[in-house]
Amino acid sequence: MKFAIIAAGQGSRLKQEGISEDKPLVQLLGQPMLSRLIHIFTLLQASEILIITNTHMPAVVRFIRQIQDRHNSKSLCPLTLLVKDTPSSMHSFYELSPYLAKESFCLTTVDTVFREIDFCHYIRAFHSFSGDALMAVTDYIDDE
Repeated sequence: MKFAIIAAGQGSRLKQEGISEDKPLVQLLGQPMLSRLIHIFTLLQASEILIITNTHMPAVVRFIRQIQDRHNSKSLCPLTLLVKDTPSSMHSFYELSPYLAKESFCLTTVDTVFREIDFCHYIRAFHSFSGDALMAVTDYIDDE
């Protein structure tokens, strides 16, 4: 199964709150959100992890390239990086779609927060699901 991460937003709400760090690098449980997802997807034996980000976040691009080097040196699943400016998550998904066409996949945004065990249950449910798509939906939380 492939995993894809959309990390191509502007992080405008965080910037309004005075957080200067790019959203994918914001710490969650002691590690950048992006690292946390990559780690979990690797544990779930991803066949490939794809990440799309934009040209406005060079620190994120450098960070991902460092992770790519570690993945390659440890013979972990391939990590593919796309750097493209897109106006929305749907456009980012469109850019990722050619890489996702021949295998089941899980698509998420970089700021998805979940307990690791809950996500593992979700992926297990997906593997036993016979439909075309399975969407995880949580209770509404006002994060504004």
